[in-house]
This record gives sequence, structure tokens and C-alpha cells, in this order.
Amino acid sequence: MPAVNLDKLVQKLDESVRELGESRPFAKAGKLPRLFDVARRVLLQPGGCEAIEARARELEDAGVFAGTDWAEPSILLPALTPHSLQSLNADTVVIEALSELRLLAVARGSYTHPTVSAEQAHHYLTQVLAINLGLLFGMTGEAERVQGKLALISQSLVQYVARHIGYENVIDSLIDEIWRILEQRPIRVSDVRRMITQIAVCRADPNVDLGTAGRGADRLISSLYGPSRACGEDPGTQVYRQRLESMDAGALQNEATGLARSMHDTGLVSPYHAVFVRFVREDHDALLTEALGLSSTGRDCLLCYRELVHALIDTSVFPETAQGLYGLTLMLERGILYQPPVAPALWRQVRLFLCPQARERLQLAYGYAPGPLAWLTQGVLSVLGQPLGVGQGNNPTCQSARALSMWAYNDPDYLLQMVAWAARDNEIIMHFEGQPVSSLQSAGGIASEVSLDLDPVSLVVVPHLDRIYAEMGRRCSDREGDPHKWVNPEFHGWSSGRGFAINVDVATGKLIDLDGFIRHFYASYHPYYNGNQPLIHPQPAGIAVTDSAARFIGWHAITILRVALDPEHRMRVYFFNPNNDSGQNWGDGVQVSTAGHGEHFGESSLPFEQFTSRLYIYHYDPLERGEPAEVHDEELLSVVQGIYRSWGADRLPSEMLQAESSSTEK
Repeated sequence: MPAVNLDKLVQKLDESVRELGESRPFAKAGKLPRLFDVARRVLLQPGGCEAIEARARELEDAGVFAGTDWAEPSILLPALTPHSLQSLNADTVVIEALSELRLLAVARGSYTHPTVSAEQAHHYLTQVLAINLGLLFGMTGEAERVQGKLALISQSLVQYVARHIGYENVIDSLIDEIWRILEQRPIRVSDVRRMITQIAVCRADPNVDLGTAGRGADRLISSLYGPSRACGEDPGTQVYRQRLESMDAGALQNEATGLARSMHDTGLVSPYHAVFVRFVREDHDALLTEALGLSSTGRDCLLCYRELVHALIDTSVFPETAQGLYGLTLMLERGILYQPPVAPALWRQVRLFLCPQARERLQLAYGYAPGPLAWLTQGVLSVLGQPLGVGQGNNPTCQSARALSMWAYNDPDYLLQMVAWAARDNEIIMHFEGQPVSSLQSAGGIASEVSLDLDPVSLVVVPHLDRIYAEMGRRCSDREGDPHKWVNPEFHGWSSGRGFAINVDVATGKLIDLDGFIRHFYASYHPYYNGNQPLIHPQPAGIAVTDSAARFIGWHAITILRVALDPEHRMRVYFFNPNNDSGQNWGDGVQVSTAGHGEHFGESSLPFEQFTSRLYIYHYDPLERGEPAEVHDEELLSVVQGIYRSWGADRLPSEMLQAESSSTEK
């Protein structure tokens, strides 16, 4: 709806508020649906939050909160706001927004509330901002994707409140959040950079009094704006280049060491780092190893493929694309250039001619400088160096993001082939049971439109993969059972197990054969029951995602990477989650960990039994079977109860419900 309609919408809102206020108590419930609908449409408009805030007193006096959990603002709990703001119920999101804007009016002094002071309202909203930092900076997850347009209301609301409350009030929480995200080493770090820039702006603003807040921000700010001695005061890239030209060998050595230390410490790369690398690549090649912070493995790889590395730097390393240096470093450390097809494929990459469609998508997302090939090659380096840093953005394309990650992790030359096909030919052809499947001839993908909030490789390749994945699903839609059984191995490749297990009946959505499903998973993946056989190839799996109240949100594709004992000697499943933030609370005590329990960068982990309680699909090798019968009954019961307390609560088969009913009657 165009923004010019805001005035008309506000008039309708005023009429609805007046009708609600004039109606008798028993009739108010009938007036609320229209008011909520108009308020929702107002909140979706630029200036909508401001219009609602200006009418906060009138809304409350009319009785919009009467009889609800929001009726007494003095007893509201900030910790509950994520549930309301991420709700699939439009009225819940709207009434939460009305309540927050009411308290903002109180905090700013335009509404003197009988039960809440301005200081109390300010403190409450500060806590709300700290708890909803993801919404504050547009970092969406599975819940927001499911919400659709409702997520726009939640995001604009939180950002509007922050502008008037002040970012300085959530600065310490913001710093903790940034470090938590960086521990996961995502490829796309524009959100993190925006957070750090906001902190830097707050600190530099003489009108903002941070007090004791923000003391831990120095390392984050310096990682972008002053990672070494010669650029500590953020002089600008041109001045920095001039300083480099006048340095002796010792000073250049110190610069190289400082830049590398900052990059490996945070996972962020400063534009100054790109300037330095381009400089030493020309005249001081020996310093390149130091500037990248390479170990003996990476150094040997660099020396063996020196010309290729120089070509990659020339093509893709610029101040705007500096983040690719971290990917280049980790790619060298992985040693994948020693795989015979990889180096020739990368030579093809630096000389690749991009089709108009790929160029347009890259330019729309990243701009025209330094050029689409530079951005795409930077993305290739990042994906190859950080295969567990791929994210799906605000798209329902977890299967495609998972595939990119699996190929980069396990089959890098195949990934490079996919990039070449998509970027050069604007078409990918895969095969399903011997028959070709073209991304151009597909009837459409799971996502109606793939958004631009992706890393460069995903931006170009995922639209094709999404259409192919959907087409494969259509080709087996008439078969009995879940299509993933046939699609996943064909889509992800030969290393995916041909055995398939599911604990949900596709036709009814009810749970089936939980005992056999769980026992077989333990026998296939748990070292104590599979002959202590480590997982050889990452395997696709599906989980039932739940929110922090253990309520079912939806099905989600992940990759099982390994199973091992953590530092506390508890068996854990380490997995890749293509969601943009893997540190999620799935309710009922299931808190996904991303650091502190033996995780590698980019991995998520859960204790084995907790992970199994959210699992609904997995693949396995049917020729390598463990011992299902040896799984302890206590472990089996723990997993089953976890399912019943969360996503399986309303999926019990009818015979089980009858059994429970009979037991209760007795």
C-alpha cells in the first residue's frame, strides 16, 4: 500500500478508536478486529509508529488493552516480548506494538500514565531493545520468515523505539551480541559491521553519554577502523597507502602482524587490510604470508600456488571486498588447492564472463564498485574458506544453502562448477534418477522470489538450486512417503546416505514408529552404538524447529557434521544450521550452543538426546548398521518425552491418545 495513504488510514484509525471508546463494555470485543486491522495497516507505513504513539492515551482510554495481558503495563515482562513480536497471530503482534508505543509515549513524557513512571517505562523499553537485538538490526531467523509481513511491523517498531530511547542504553548487550555472532564466523557480516558502526557513532557523538557502557567495544571498532598502528586513527585508505610507501621493512612487518592478528581475532577484515595486501603483493611478496597470518600449511599452499593466489587478490581484493581475505586465508589453511580440479576451476573463476542476469543481481545487492566479478570471486573465496558460514538470508531456501555448504565442505570443485554454470550460463542442469532437471525449465521454486540479503555465491546460485529442488520434489510428488527420501541424495550428491528414516506420517502429520526411529538413529550415529565409527561425510537431516516456548514453528534443513564427546565428556551432535543465527533457544531446556562446548567455527551443537528430540528426518548408509537393540531404555524415554513436550504434543497417533485416555480414566 503506498505511503500516501497514511493520512486516510489514520482517519480510519481515529474512527475505530472513537467507536471503541463509545461502545459499551460487552460490545467492545466486536469493535477490536476492525481497529487491529487498521492499526496493522498503519504500522506497515512509514510514519505509522509515530502516528500510533501520538494516539497512545486515546487507544488505552478507549479500552484496547482491557481484559488482555497488556492491561497492566506495570507488570509486563520484557522477556516475553520476543514471543509476541514473533507471533503468527497478527492481532498479537499489533497489540504488542501498541503497548510498546504506549510505553514510549510515557517514557518521552507525552503521556502521564497512572501506574507507570517515565523512568520505569524507559527501563522497560531498554530491556526490550536488548532482548530483541536481532529485530533491531534486521537479523531475521526462521520465526521471522514464517511471519512474512508481520515481521516488518516488529522490526520497524523496535527500530523506532531505539531511535527515541537511544542506542547507548543497549550498548553493552549489543557488544555481547556481536561477539556471539562473530563466534559463528558468518560469511555475510554486513549486519555486524552496521552494529559496530552504530557503536562507533554513539561513542563519537558528544551529545551521547555512554557512561560506563561500551568499554568492551574497542577491539570491535578497531577491527574495522584501525586494526594496526599506522591506521589507528582511521585516516582513510588513500592516506594509509601513502604511509605504506614510506615505511621500512620493520614497520611493514609490524603492520602485517597487526592486521593478521585483528582478522583472526574477530573474523572481520578492515578495508585497510585490503590496501596493505594489494600493496605488498606488488613489491613485498614475502610479507603476504604474514599479512594473512598463515600457518605452515597455508604458507606451503601459498608458495605452491603463488600465481593463482596473486590472480585471486588482483581480481577480488579491494577495500569494499576486504572480507574475502579471511576466506582466502582459511581456504589456504584447508589445503584444498592440492585437490587436482580446484586450482584450474579457480583460474576459470578469475576469468569468468558473467551473464547479464548474474551481473544485475550482484549490482543490485552490492553496487557497481569494484565490479560484479570481484564480488562473486570474493564470495567464492569466502564460501570455500568458511563452508559453515553460509546463511539462507530471509528466504525459505534452507535446502539450497545447505547444499552450497556441503559442497564447499566436501566437494569444492563441484561447487565451483555450479558457480560457473549459474554465473556464466544462467542455467544449472542436474539429474534426477537419470533425467536432466534444468533450472530454466522448472515451474518455479520454493521461494517466490529470492531476496538479496545473501553472500555473493548464494545470491547467484541459490535461485537456480531452489527451482531445481522444487522440480525434483514435483517429480516424486505422487509417490507414497516423504519426497526428501528421493530428492536429498540426488540433490546433494553421492555421499548422502541412501537409507532414509522419518518419524512423521506425511498424510496425517502424526508421529509414527518413534521407538524404531530413535533406536536406528542412535545405532547409525552414536559412537557407543555404531562400533565407534566417526561420521565420514556430512549428512542432510531435517529438524522440527520450535520456539523458546517449545512450540512448533516449522520444518528446517540442517547438516549433521560429526558426533563426539564435548569437554565435559557428554556426547554431542555437531551440525550446520543454514539459519543466519544458530544460537537459538528451542524451548524445554534445549538451548543450541555455538561456542564453549567444543564447536568449530560455524558449528552448532546439542547433547545427543536433545538433538534427537528435535529430529524428524535423517539419512544413513543401510549397509552400515549398528546395534539398535542396545540403546538404553532410559535414553529412549528421555528423547520421546522431549518430543511429546514440544513439537510432538499435538501429533500423537489416535491409538496412543486412546491409550492415554483409558489410563487416565483408570
